[in-house]
Amino acid sequence: MPQVSESKYLVMAGWNDVPHLDERTKRELLDSTPSHMREARSRGIPVLGSGRIFPIDEDTIKEPIIQIPEHWARLAAIDFGWDHPTAGAWGAWDRDSDVVHIYDAYKLSEATPIIHAATFKAKGDWIPVAWPHDGLQHDKGSGVALADQYRKLGVNMLKHQATHPPGPGQEEGQGGNGVEAGIMEMLNRMQTGRLKVAAHLEVFFEEFRLYHRKDGKIVKEFDDVISAVRYLIMMLRFARVKPVKKIAGHSTFRPLDAEIGL
Repeated sequence: MPQVSESKYLVMAGWNDVPHLDERTKRELLDSTPSHMREARSRGIPVLGSGRIFPIDEDTIKEPIIQIPEHWARLAAIDFGWDHPTAGAWGAWDRDSDVVHIYDAYKLSEATPIIHAATFKAKGDWIPVAWPHDGLQHDKGSGVALADQYRKLGVNMLKHQATHPPGPGQEEGQGGNGVEAGIMEMLNRMQTGRLKVAAHLEVFFEEFRLYHRKDGKIVKEFDDVISAVRYLIMMLRFARVKPVKKIAGHSTFRPLDAEIGL
């Protein structure tokens, strides 16, 4: 598949996008199609490399826009970029059922931190933001680490880079950041109904459909929003409930938490 760029645009169309196929015809066509070709023929999702990384029906993880209860914990995540987009994802965690709901996402190329910071603050400046290890890289001009640039712009960046939960006897930050482990956690949640994505977030589902392996290895292209979601899942332990205001005349309550710098 050619790289999508400003001069190229990718369109995927399926049977549900055309008016001349009725439901009976679609069922008959699906029954006569080999199982490994059904998504390609019915939805226009290409068969890439050695297989999709998330081999499940996207309808099983889609959900309509929901009203997020105040007691659900929130967390956001960022995947830094320039030529490839910087991406963000926002999630709400229902701890009672251990279901993560991805309710917002975006990506934008060739924009400076001040532009991205404004987006994150607009969606809730109190929401902690997970970030990858390249946030530790220092800008050649200012000498300031990328994550610190966002902190100075008012984004509530987590104290540590995104890592898996530490094991027994390990300290925070020693859990590793392996991509395969993060992908398997996402897939496990999808298969067990514990990861839901708002149906209107096409920026996520475009990547979801094309995320694949070649010769057994993950193809690290067109995966910016998925990467942000992966960081979010990795750092879910730092999700926080929205601070609540005390009675009139008292200041807003914000819990002290050394891990997120509050």
